[in-house]
Amino acid sequence: MDPLNNLVTVTTIFVLALYVGWQVITKVPPLLHTPLMSGANAISGITIVGSLLSAGMQYTTLTTVLGFLAVVLAMINVVGGFLVTNRMLGMFKKK
Repeated sequence: MDPLNNLVTVTTIFVLALYVGWQVITKVPPLLHTPLMSGANAISGITIVGSLLSAGMQYTTLTTVLGFLAVVLAMINVVGGFLVTNRMLGMFKKK
């Protein structure tokens, strides 16, 4: 397969994934964001595994950089999700 054609295909999929993700997240009411964090943490865990594989394979410099960036962003999401979930559970503890 032609490398330029492959880059265009991968870039198109990436841009479409960004658009669909943005549309899905913006359509969720704010009241549901906190309960959905556990699901987002599970998805981010899967993203971390995939991005580690992408970065670790070192197929090209681009895949390594994007894999590393995906690891960083997914870890931020997981840590933030756990912090929000912990804070939410703290609201239900008896004082």
